Amino acid sequence: MPKMKTHRGAAKRFKLTGKGKVKRAKAFKSHLLEKKSAKRKRKLRQGGLVSAADRRRIRKLLPYA
Repeated sequence: MPKMKTHRGAAKRFKLTGKGKVKRAKAFKSHLLEKKSAKRKRKLRQGGLVSAADRRRIRKLLPYA
């Protein structure tokens, strides 16, 4: 059986934690930043976790991570 391929788009967006949870970056941080408050932009810098419902789908895209 051939090796599975890692989904390169997912590999650039997600990282795994030690316990197998999936880390992600927050959205809405790329443009139109003038109207967003400093507090909101500061919170967007911090990462988030992928929900448990989506975690299984992401793990299939990252077979060797």
